[in-house]
Amino acid sequence: MPFSASWHTLLDELDELSDGAELITPLSHDQFRIADVQEHRVIITFPDSGERRPLQREQFETLYRRIQDSNNEFELDRLPVDADPYPAVLSLHPRFEIDEERGVIAEKENVTDTQLVRDESDASENERIEPDGIDVYSDALLLIDALEHHEMSDLTVLETDALVNIYTLCSDVQRNANELRQDITEVLLNRLHHDQPVHGQYGSVQRTSRRNRSLRDEEEVLTMLEEVGIDRDRVMSVDSRKVAEALEVTELAESDVYEISESEYVRKAEVDEDAKESRLQGLKDRLAASDDAESDELRREIETLEERIDDLTSFSTGTQMQE
Repeated sequence: MPFSASWHTLLDELDELSDGAELITPLSHDQFRIADVQEHRVIITFPDSGERRPLQREQFETLYRRIQDSNNEFELDRLPVDADPYPAVLSLHPRFEIDEERGVIAEKENVTDTQLVRDESDASENERIEPDGIDVYSDALLLIDALEHHEMSDLTVLETDALVNIYTLCSDVQRNANELRQDITEVLLNRLHHDQPVHGQYGSVQRTSRRNRSLRDEEEVLTMLEEVGIDRDRVMSVDSRKVAEALEVTELAESDVYEISESEYVRKAEVDEDAKESRLQGLKDRLAASDDAESDELRREIETLEERIDDLTSFSTGTQMQE
């Protein structure tokens, strides 16, 4: 088939793309969009950098010829510098496909896959899109990645730095999941009625009440009790706060008035947000750019973790609690 026929087929495919469609280069994994389709060139833009670049028809033809001259396959690492977008665009042609695992672009007899990342205008309701401003999503993704790279059946064999990373991420997931749960609680309180559970896919919730008690003025309480025959000495007790204040102005030691015991625990000291963000961006790019089994598995594990977070932060149903 002459290149002119393949070229116009490619232009037709490009014309069908929506403005929100994004592609990804097979080597550098940079995302870009088609800005304009012309008879002799294709204009692309890189959203991250704002760069605008023309891709010439002659260069597409050169790539086309090299594919045909190499038994219908061309090794991507033989591409010239900055030529990475050409195979990505050519993969929109129904007979050209990029095989990143083998590192080639090939011409096929049947309809093939493309390097199209997503089409924002045609996104289905089931498409996973990263929520903005939800910290627990990012931390959950990082935690899954950390768990994925270690054998968790025996924690004692893990290196200390690996355990520190996993502990830190677990702490961040727990904290951010609880903050999100509290935000959701405020909204749900306006939608739920007492003793009427509302069910979702993963469980159910209902509105509950909690009684909070605090003593009135001390002298008022003692007077009320004495009026009904309760001697004030029966209800008087040592105030731990006042004892602590007294220790500061006396020579007594803590051990004189307290039973003291010690327990050891691990507490998160600091978080390297830059390292987390760098790793997270790499994971996002990998998920966005790939439809292989590994990425599908990672997506499924994210869903599983989200279910676990929901279980860990949920509460038992009931009508009343008392403190």
